[in-house]
Amino acid sequence: MNFNELSGLKQWGVVVAGGALVTAALYYTIFKSQRDQNTVAQHALADKVRENNELESYRPKLKDMERQVANLKQQLDIERRIVPDEKQVDGFMEMMDGEAQKAGVELRRYTAKPITAKEYYTEMPFDIELDGPYYSMLNFFDRVGKLERIVNMSGLILANTKNPTAAKAKHTYQYAPNESVVATCTATTFFSHDLAPAGTGAGAKPGTTPGTTPATVNR
Repeated sequence: MNFNELSGLKQWGVVVAGGALVTAALYYTIFKSQRDQNTVAQHALADKVRENNELESYRPKLKDMERQVANLKQQLDIERRIVPDEKQVDGFMEMMDGEAQKAGVELRRYTAKPITAKEYYTEMPFDIELDGPYYSMLNFFDRVGKLERIVNMSGLILANTKNPTAAKAKHTYQYAPNESVVATCTATTFFSHDLAPAGTGAGAKPGTTPGTTPATVNR
């Protein structure tokens, strides 16, 4: 039956029924999908608001936390100057040469000895030979003892410049008239290292040399 053949009341019924079908189709295809998306977005917003509220309670503590972090960084910098993360052999020699010059003594020789790995750090010893006036020599050892970087002096042997071999000096130099003392000793400095995982073999046992250092440097 053609639509035009229907009575006016029936035509209205068909129009209303078609509109209802179209509305239902739109609801289940577009409107419902949009409503579901809005619901998901609303839940996400609620979660974010709750998270922000929880974090807000930490705001008064933020400055204290920043100060703690700054203090920890400062402590770490100090510790790295005391016990560096790396060997820094050149820096160590320059530091010792500088203190020798300030004290008025001649630092003649460095001879690297085998480094020894401990649990948290590695010992790096050098045999050194120096000469100068007696009180200048005392001043040098005093200055080394006050350095930021840890340097242990051991095995000190002293002799006068007329008999340097008594101090086990390797060489004889032309000493200045005011120089009266020749000294040899072992200067041991340290650098830190990471703990090696068990079974990797990365950590060296005491007395071994897990790295290379210059052999002898004469001045």
